[in-house]
Amino acid sequence: MNIVCITACPTGIAHTYMAAEKLNKAAKEMGHNIKIETQGSKTDNILTNEDIENADLIIIAVDKEIDLRRFNGRKIKKVSTAQAIKDPNNIIDEAKNNIGLISVETKHENNSRSNKSGIYNHFMNGVNYMLPFVIAGGILIAISFAFGINAADPESDSYNKFAAALSKIGGDTAFQLMVPALSAGIASSIAGRAGFAPGLVAGTLATVDGSGFLGGMISGLMAGYVTNALANKIKIPASISALYQLIIVPLVSILIVGLAMIFLINTPISWLLEVLTNWLNNLGKSSGILFGLLIGAMMAADMGGPINKSISTFSIGLMSAGVNAPIAACMVAGMTPPLGLALATLLFKNKFTDEEKTSGKSCWILGASYITEGAIPFAVADPLRVIPSLIIGSATAAAISMGAGVTSLAPHGGIWILFIPNVINHLVIYIIAIISGTIVTALSVGFLKKRVSLEQEMKSKEIIKNKVEI
Repeated sequence: MNIVCITACPTGIAHTYMAAEKLNKAAKEMGHNIKIETQGSKTDNILTNEDIENADLIIIAVDKEIDLRRFNGRKIKKVSTAQAIKDPNNIIDEAKNNIGLISVETKHENNSRSNKSGIYNHFMNGVNYMLPFVIAGGILIAISFAFGINAADPESDSYNKFAAALSKIGGDTAFQLMVPALSAGIASSIAGRAGFAPGLVAGTLATVDGSGFLGGMISGLMAGYVTNALANKIKIPASISALYQLIIVPLVSILIVGLAMIFLINTPISWLLEVLTNWLNNLGKSSGILFGLLIGAMMAADMGGPINKSISTFSIGLMSAGVNAPIAACMVAGMTPPLGLALATLLFKNKFTDEEKTSGKSCWILGASYITEGAIPFAVADPLRVIPSLIIGSATAAAISMGAGVTSLAPHGGIWILFIPNVINHLVIYIIAIISGTIVTALSVGFLKKRVSLEQEMKSKEIIKNKVEI
């Protein structure tokens, strides 16, 4: 059979490609032809009209809304990326037997976003808008510190023009656009393109008036729903529709949201953020350890899913308020699951299949690069033993980091930022945290997992043989 698929997740990084890999492997093992379009950070392997027309099965494995107009009039099997990663064979079998298929009818589709997929996906869309500013800006700031901790300050003896330029680009510009981008992304997810301008204005007001990322999240939702009501819910005569969309919608939505931010939202949210910031900055050692345990558990609980993204986004937002310890804990807790599993495949070889041992090699790079999703295949194969092990290891690493007051001036980069001077304030302790979390994870996995059965081993060898032949 000819199968075509699309895979996509909110962040467009790991789940998109892991779902594609699992579906591709399952289809090849079952003797089918398959083509998969991955809508990740960029769209690859785009399905043509001919591909779709000749398809016997259409599988859409996504965690966000995508444009389905290409499949108008066809029946599709729609699942989440997690389902595709966990049980690709069953998904293909169900599609073959017409189980759970839905018809795509898009001829009446317009710009309305009334069929929304939930607030979480709106937030993730905002995070996708925000991340390039955060990552690029944060790393540029970090590089500027390599010239000296005060190298960007014209009054300092260590002043360096290039460091000052990096700081201006990364801190004064990219970081300042972080919250507006978050707000605009949320609003655009709700209201379409009409939500972009109100969201951007509202997010800028949140930045200027000090309500920060919390204000940006609230302003994005408010801008999105207000704009969606104005642009898509009100019936306007066709004769003035273009004028209405061009002038009235942005004018009224920006005015309403702007006034709400200034007179209702910014003051209480700024106060709340200040209280939160002061509390976090004054955490004692014991409180820091407890908070670190919570961060670590959340980071490892679903390895890039909603819980992981919630705490990492929260920690990134705190960076704009000058609180840099939680993001350091997030990063170390996000690195240890893949690193710990990679180590476990070396220490406890009889508890992993050959296929898992091969995957373990790639986990060294994924973990070092702060890509927690590298642990997902192991967790899917044995969730009751692997996930608790990952949580224990990540909680250990994050607790050491937070308890010692480790801070990071970069929001991403994994171990590679360790080579930039002044980015991590307690570098030796941070390295100890990474090593400790990795070892605890590996030992926990080794203790909890069962030995691989002969049947599992033979199946694994057959899978690897098929891959080589393909």
